[in-house]
Amino acid sequence: MKLPRQFFQPLAIGAPSPLRELPVRLERMIHFVPPHMEKMRAKVPELARQVDVVLGNLEDAIPVDAKEAARKGFIEMGKSVDFGPTGLWTRINALNSPWALDDVIEIVGAIGNKLDVIMLPKVDGPWDIHYLDQLLAQLEARHKIAKPILIHAILETAQGVNNVEAIATASPRMHGMSLGPADLAASRAMKTTRVGGGHPEYKVLADAAGDGPRAAYQQDLWHYTVGRMVDACAAAGIKPFYGPFGDFSDQAACESQFRNAFLMGCLGAWSLHPTQIAIAKAVFSPDPAEVAFARKIVDAMPDGAGAVMIDGKMQDDATWKQAKVLIDLAKLVAAKDPEMAAKYAM
Repeated sequence: MKLPRQFFQPLAIGAPSPLRELPVRLERMIHFVPPHMEKMRAKVPELARQVDVVLGNLEDAIPVDAKEAARKGFIEMGKSVDFGPTGLWTRINALNSPWALDDVIEIVGAIGNKLDVIMLPKVDGPWDIHYLDQLLAQLEARHKIAKPILIHAILETAQGVNNVEAIATASPRMHGMSLGPADLAASRAMKTTRVGGGHPEYKVLADAAGDGPRAAYQQDLWHYTVGRMVDACAAAGIKPFYGPFGDFSDQAACESQFRNAFLMGCLGAWSLHPTQIAIAKAVFSPDPAEVAFARKIVDAMPDGAGAVMIDGKMQDDATWKQAKVLIDLAKLVAAKDPEMAAKYAM
C-alpha cells in the first residue's frame, strides 16, 4: 500500500508533480473526432470554438487498418490547432490491444505539452490506472512535459463497476470517469443492442384496475451504474460523465438521458454527432430560473447558517450547499458564454 505522504510524489525522476486539485474547467460536451479522416480534422479549428472538449478517438469506431493513421492524424491535429480554453483529449486503444503502447509513447512525445487528458477504455481495476500512471510519468520526464497529463477512465466492464471506488482513488492523475453503456452491456450479458438510454422492455406496470389495460413505464437501464459512478467520483474528488447516446435520430431521448445524468451529478456527456453538441450544451448548463432561485437562497443565507423561508419553502444548510453547486457552475458557463451570462445576470 502506498503511504498517504507518498501519494503526490512524481513516479519518475524529472516528471511534474501530480496535481493536488483538478483544474476547474467547463466540460459539458466531450466531442469525439475520428482523426484518420482528413475532412473531419479540417473542421476541428471551428469545432474547438463550439465545444468544451475535443477528443481524438483512436479506439472503437476506428477500423483496424486505420489505427496508425488515426494516431498520426491526432498528432497532426494537436500540433496545428490552437485550442485556446478548449480541452484536448484522446481516447487511446485498450491496454490489452497491440496499439495502446504506441498510442501513449508517440502522442506524449509529440504533443504532450498540449494534451490535457488521456481517456482509458475498458478499465477493470486500479492496476490499469497504475500502469498508465507510471508510463506517463516516465514519458513526461523524458520529454520535459510541464504539467501532468490526466487520466479519465471509462466504466464499461462488470469488473470495472465492481472496482469503481478503487479506480476512482487509484492515482492523483485521475480526472474522472465516463459510463460506457455498450461495452458494459456486453460484459454483463445484457439483452440489448442499444447504446445508452432506456429500453421499452425494461419497465414497471401500474397496479391492475379492473379489466382495462395497465399503464407501463419505461425504465432506465443505467440508473444504478450512474449512481455508483457518481458516488465514487464525488467521494474521490474527481468528475463523473455520461458517455455516448447512440441513436442520433432520437434527439428527445438523448436530451432526456443527458438530463437524467445531469440531475444525478454528471458534469457532461460525450457528443458523437454535431446535433448532440447543442443538446449537451443546453442540458449541462443550469437553468436560469434555477440559478435565480439559488441566488435567492445564498442572498438570504450568506454564510449558510440557520434556516429561512423563501417562496413558501424552507431553506437551510443543505439547500444552501445545493444552491452553491448551481451558482458555481453558472459562473463557469457565464465566463465562456456571453449569451448565458446575460440570462444568469452575471
